[in-house]
Amino acid sequence: MPRIASAKKNLRKTRAATVRNRAQRATLRTALKKAKSGSATPAEKKTAVQLVDRAARKGLVHKNAAARHKSQIAKKA
Repeated sequence: MPRIASAKKNLRKTRAATVRNRAQRATLRTALKKAKSGSATPAEKKTAVQLVDRAARKGLVHKNAAARHKSQIAKKA
């Protein structure tokens, strides 16, 4: 465990970010699975694309990975 105050704060920040990222990643994965399924509605696809775009903008996924997911969703249309 860190002893220095700034290191303690960084640990708190990292733990909070990890929890936040894990939740956002899980939401993204669920939306992608729904959007890539054969019976996906246009609303589900739109939601998935929006989540992918936001994840790429926030740095949760790489922009090329986001582009790949969007392409796969569009291909299923």
